[in-house]
Amino acid sequence: MGQEIEKKFLVVSEAWKTQATHCVRYRQGYLCGNEHSSIRVRISDDSAHLNIKSATLGIERQEFEYAIPVADARQLLDTLCIRPLIEKTRHYVPHGDHVWEVDVFEGDNAGLVVAEVELRHVDDTPLLPDWAGEEVSHDIRYYNTSLVRHPYKDW
Repeated sequence: MGQEIEKKFLVVSEAWKTQATHCVRYRQGYLCGNEHSSIRVRISDDSAHLNIKSATLGIERQEFEYAIPVADARQLLDTLCIRPLIEKTRHYVPHGDHVWEVDVFEGDNAGLVVAEVELRHVDDTPLLPDWAGEEVSHDIRYYNTSLVRHPYKDW
């Protein structure tokens, strides 16, 4: 069974930029989402994936991901996904024993910057960088599935 354990934080400064090692641009959309799960299509650079994730609120969720042809992903994003699409650049920032993922959103979610850190187990306590502000792991507004229905520009 696939499992994701991560915490999500608001980013309060741009200090992370000097520590970022690389970045990846994402274009993603949701085929569906309900109280049980969501199904996402994502293109990053030259690869594409179909992702199925439980709709559990909090830091621990089931997650399954499968590679799909990029051409198929483009067609799914262009014709079947709920609008608006999620567009963001993910920056990888090593800090302590973890690599943080800082997502800088674009489009209807421009202005939103959040950082996620994947944990090895639920009791893992990552060293928080100075630029990590309020934890929003339990705030559904910051889930990408919510940002499709209620974009940051409308808050």
